[in-house]
Amino acid sequence: KKHLESKEFEIIDVGTYSLDSVDYPDYGSKAAELVAKKEVDKGIVICTTGIGISIAANKVKGIRCALCTNAYMAKMTRLHNDANMLALGAGIVGKNLALEIVDTWLDTDFEGGRHIKRVEKIMDIENTL
Repeated sequence: KKHLESKEFEIIDVGTYSLDSVDYPDYGSKAAELVAKKEVDKGIVICTTGIGISIAANKVKGIRCALCTNAYMAKMTRLHNDANMLALGAGIVGKNLALEIVDTWLDTDFEGGRHIKRVEKIMDIENTL
């Protein structure tokens, strides 16, 4: 959070605010709803592995949350998938790697082109079920 604030990003922190065990779907969905409603441009969610919270976020219509464990994945998911949320596993990536992943993800724009049709196909799946 401090890292992003130092880069002058506006932060909306939906929790948690303690080290107590919590139900990650509550927080993943809350963050995803802010993105889906366009109240924020992008969202970053964190749990122990990043798996559960990314699954929860992806249940919200309009969300493309990518679990990334390295900067290359972060770059590619923005370039090709236009991911609007990033999930990290606090028990998987260390602090320095996490910061590198976040910076890469935030600094990479969607490439568009042939990827537009592919992202639209992903969204069509969501709209037909």
